[in-house]
Amino acid sequence: MQVMKILKLVCAVIVLVVASSERGESRKRGRAVTTTSFEYTALSCRAHSASLSDYGGVGDGKTSNTKAFQSAISELSKYASEGGAQLYVPAGKWLTGSFSLISHFTLYLHRDAVLLASQDVNEWPVIKPLPSYGRGRDAAAGRYTSLIFGTNLTDVIVTGDNGTIDGQGAFWWQQFHKSKLKYTRPYLIELMFSDSIQISNLTLLNSPSWNVHPVYSSNIIVRGITIIAPVTSPNTDGINPDSCTNTRIEDCYIVSGDDCVAVKSGWDEYGIKFGWPTKQLVIRRLTCISPYSATIALGSEMSGGIQDVRAEDITAIHTESGVRIKTAVGRGGYVKDIYVKKFTMHTMKWAFWMTGNYGSHADKNYDPNALPEIKNINYRDMVAENVTMAARLEGIANDPFTGICMANVTIGMAAKAKKQPWTCTDIEGMTSSVTPPPCNLLPDQGPEKITACDFPEESLPIDMLEFKKCTYSLKLA
Repeated sequence: MQVMKILKLVCAVIVLVVASSERGESRKRGRAVTTTSFEYTALSCRAHSASLSDYGGVGDGKTSNTKAFQSAISELSKYASEGGAQLYVPAGKWLTGSFSLISHFTLYLHRDAVLLASQDVNEWPVIKPLPSYGRGRDAAAGRYTSLIFGTNLTDVIVTGDNGTIDGQGAFWWQQFHKSKLKYTRPYLIELMFSDSIQISNLTLLNSPSWNVHPVYSSNIIVRGITIIAPVTSPNTDGINPDSCTNTRIEDCYIVSGDDCVAVKSGWDEYGIKFGWPTKQLVIRRLTCISPYSATIALGSEMSGGIQDVRAEDITAIHTESGVRIKTAVGRGGYVKDIYVKKFTMHTMKWAFWMTGNYGSHADKNYDPNALPEIKNINYRDMVAENVTMAARLEGIANDPFTGICMANVTIGMAAKAKKQPWTCTDIEGMTSSVTPPPCNLLPDQGPEKITACDFPEESLPIDMLEFKKCTYSLKLA
């Protein structure tokens, strides 16, 4: 009898121990650390990596993460001279105001990560206007800092597995239309005075204004970017290289309320004085939808000059114009050595549009004697269908646009097209195998001149940059 009691007691103890062990294991599993592995291509890989969650980030779409981003980037800056650092943004909705990047740094977004731009204006510091503009674009005063900002940086990457940056722009668009903004609206990504930049594999939604704005920078690659905004949204330009050298834009899809790519270099007397051109720019494999603007615009802020732009393999769908040059008396500067080929256009208002009477000025102090120089503009191997007007080419009296070259261009006119498909004033140039027949200022030189408008044979330095495969394993709580 006594033995039976002892056996029962032993069994009870064993049950308690097992149960306790299982509860302990359960608690351990609840606190278990998981590991995520990922890889991507980049100009630089980093020696150190951390998650935003490690710095108090909360991805619930409601909690502000501005301080978490600032703290994480500040802490990771200590690795700048030790192989650089990467900040990983996990899946979730991460509400944030503006934050600034550092050198030798990568911001990486998980495919299910969404950065939500705060609608609290207190989370958007105000900075001075750009020196080459002299004022803000929306207002004469300063401008709100971009959501992701940086200045005087080297080797900076913003990338992901097609993670999303949502600017929640409707708030800003409404304020703009009501003329209630004291300062110019923020952009989504702006990097100034920087070198070696990569912006890639992201989806950008509903920017308050411009989406991607590298300015006064060099050695820039923008690739694999999807940009989407309502086609009626104000000034939601896609990618705006501005006073930049050696830039490559490729494999991007853009639907916007303004120009899909807008090439710039300063505004009137401020841009002339600052004197930083945009040059050595490659644009390839771009798809654009923008019913009220251009696929590629050169200007109108081009007072520092634009030179050596090469665009190829471009598709425009239901877009106002293909390539548009915008300038005016008072701009000064130049747009020259522009090469475009393999351009396909579907349902356009104009296939080609150049104007020397754009008119918008920073202030009344511009020099009326500062005339822009527009020359050596080349278009080759282009086809369009359902076009309202083939070309509207308007130079400046006593300052004609020269060296315009078009070859192997076929434009299918819409059923309700303009009776006069070409209008040309104050321009000079030539054509070869262009349909419908162009205006008299662009005489046909015969099929033997079909190669006259081709690209330069030498490659630009930006095409020499090589990507590395970066592989990471990151422990997540």
